[in-house]
Amino acid sequence: MSYLENLFGLSGRTAVVTGAARGNGRAMAEALLKAGAEVVLVDRLADVLDREVALLIGQGLAARGVVCDITSDLDRQRLFRELNRIDILVNNAGVTLPHPWLDYPPDAWEMTYRVNLLAPFELCRLAARRMAEQGRGSIINITSLNAELAFPDNPAYMAFKGALRQLTRSLALDLGGKGVRANCIAPGYIRTDMTRASWSDPAREQARAARTAIGRWGIPGDLAGAVIFLASDASAFVTGHDLLVDGGWSIKGL
Repeated sequence: MSYLENLFGLSGRTAVVTGAARGNGRAMAEALLKAGAEVVLVDRLADVLDREVALLIGQGLAARGVVCDITSDLDRQRLFRELNRIDILVNNAGVTLPHPWLDYPPDAWEMTYRVNLLAPFELCRLAARRMAEQGRGSIINITSLNAELAFPDNPAYMAFKGALRQLTRSLALDLGGKGVRANCIAPGYIRTDMTRASWSDPAREQARAARTAIGRWGIPGDLAGAVIFLASDASAFVTGHDLLVDGGWSIKGL
């Protein structure tokens, strides 16, 4: 095995990626697979998940799909009963339900909380117990540029992505002595179904591209290197970190 394969390779490790049927989750799952991991792709979209898992298996990759509603405790428990081990957890599934602040609907607040914060917390807890028994593991929570900067008309998304960042730091502190690392990846504007309303509007697409230092939108594949780095031994001394993958949006003043 070469130096780079030893440093970044994930052979023999099992990863779980939520929200993995499409978009960022699908891209990160494929990256982990190509780095050598066995990957369990988790999503509630059964038909899309089955199709994408079949495509990955067709490439000779060790992919497995599990249909799961991560907001359901029964589904979360069932998911972990089916796992022999877990070395990497990527909490990617999320929702965004924008609405003006003063009239923000309580049901949108509750749903955003359940998907973006409560479910990751419970999944982290289930995974961390297994990882602590194994003496090693990597938890990667997908936050957002919205955890760093204020954007209009989306208080729930901002609140719970910010809370997920702090939860990750808490995990890193409390579990580091057990060999479990916890980090965040914070994407900027990536072309996915979630951001379609922005990138399908030419004026909004151009304005957001211009806001980055690199001058373009991200694509899901831009997260591949970040997730492999945080999942692998290349980041063995990195925990509690928030890795922004935003094209330089967060550094740009004028």
